[in-house]
Amino acid sequence: MTITTENITSNHHQKRKWQDYFTFNTDHKVIGIQYLVTSFFFYLIGGALAEVVRTELATPEPDIVQPEVFNQLFTMHGTIMIFLWIVPMGAAFANYLIPLMIGAEDMAFPRLNALAFWLFPIGGFLLIGSFLVGPSQSGWTAYPPLSLLTGQWGQEIWILSVLLVGTSSILGAINFSTTILTMRIPEMDIHSMPLFCWAMLATSALALLSTPVLAGALILLSFDLLAGTAFFNPVGGGDPIVYQHMFWFYSHPAVYIMILPMFGVISEVLPVHARKPIFGYRAIAYSSLTISFLGLIVWAHHMFTSATPGWLRMFFMAATMLIAVPTGIKIFGWCATLWGGKLNLNSALLFGFGFLSSFLIGGLSGVMLAAAPFDIHVHDTYFVVAHMHYVLFGGAVFGIFAGVYHWFPKMTGRMVNETWGKIHFALTFIGFNLTFLPMHELGLLGMNRRVALYDPRFQDLNVLATIGSYILAVSTIPFLINVFWSLAKGAKAGRNPWRSLTLEWQTSSPPIIENFEEKPILWAGPYEYGIDLENPFEDQEVDELLAEVATEIR
Repeated sequence: MTITTENITSNHHQKRKWQDYFTFNTDHKVIGIQYLVTSFFFYLIGGALAEVVRTELATPEPDIVQPEVFNQLFTMHGTIMIFLWIVPMGAAFANYLIPLMIGAEDMAFPRLNALAFWLFPIGGFLLIGSFLVGPSQSGWTAYPPLSLLTGQWGQEIWILSVLLVGTSSILGAINFSTTILTMRIPEMDIHSMPLFCWAMLATSALALLSTPVLAGALILLSFDLLAGTAFFNPVGGGDPIVYQHMFWFYSHPAVYIMILPMFGVISEVLPVHARKPIFGYRAIAYSSLTISFLGLIVWAHHMFTSATPGWLRMFFMAATMLIAVPTGIKIFGWCATLWGGKLNLNSALLFGFGFLSSFLIGGLSGVMLAAAPFDIHVHDTYFVVAHMHYVLFGGAVFGIFAGVYHWFPKMTGRMVNETWGKIHFALTFIGFNLTFLPMHELGLLGMNRRVALYDPRFQDLNVLATIGSYILAVSTIPFLINVFWSLAKGAKAGRNPWRSLTLEWQTSSPPIIENFEEKPILWAGPYEYGIDLENPFEDQEVDELLAEVATEIR
């Protein structure tokens, strides 16, 4: 490429201004940052609610909040963390990365993409408003009450907020799948795509098939609340079990809607920082689609205690155990990728290690819960809480931070401070395990979840978990310090600081508005590290020359 003053000046004027991130902008990169920052804001709110819940559980008596308020707090905590933090963070990475990874200029439907984002904060603030108006009695952790006279408007606002966020998820899924399937550069066939794109295809399929079922359940519940119908109210002949089926038909696939994007993130992070080709590319790619399919036929393992017939329990038990196979394929591939690699123990890879170890524990406890006899024994105990958090925090949140540290240079043009990043990882890993590891034993001993009052013999383990939650809360501080310090004073990143092979690293950091100055070149596979290939984009000479010319122009 010939470097001219005209090129430099043109690129200089194609940088985004900070005001663009507060507007209805159709640039996929702006939308990705909007999702990322907004989701993290809601993460702080959901985390604050979790700290109140854990503080209350430090003692057996209600000394911070009353039991009914406690129930409302953890309902809001769960709803916020799932609908406003983990699911939108997957959309944040997908929006920012997919067009860059496949060599496209933008998403297939840019205006639809912007609409999908703005539905998200509107739904989020409505969700918080439902707690202030009159907290939902039938949220993430409860089913339609027999008496539908209390908290109606709080419930209705909660339902409306989830419908808006769910619509945002559906619109995003349409955009992601269409973009991946139709807008790749001609040289990139489906088996040359980065594994993150495979993960988002699987996620989009799940979201499109399962989210409308939850929407239908919530609309029918609204009729019960406002119009006096009896779809789920047994007083009028309705059946609450039908609600459970509709609820869990979405809510178990929702686990994979949350975790599959992070599977894709980890598949990008590990090969780069281990300097090795990914082990079993096609096995990892197709295992994502297998998880997407099997995720739709395992929902009733949450209902083993809901008068489920024995023969049906056996089907869902077998299907749930079967889904561990494609997941195990991924874990084996990731471990084999790390084996013998030249590991660069930076913040991104450390969070990748945290993901692997924590998610593995969550996966093993998930196989235990798939067995109907064991599940019935620990149903609604803290064993289930521990399992869920090892999957969703140990898996999804560790994956989120691995992705943030990995792509921060691309998004901002600045390198992160590795000292602060490692402090963040250490506090997060220690605090997380200290919080949730004791809950396995609490559940096996018989402590029920969703209660503020408990037997005093459980107090010691609860104190330990509460201390861990405080450490987990403190871990956010070095992350925030790192982000703001790095934005202001971090070293210039250059085009490709990790010497990565995927296409997003062939453009400037941060990318120009049109993504690429010229058509990107698919000169190698996305994970061919350690192979004797001449990479024209891995050194910093071009970036240094561009910087020199830009300085002369100014």
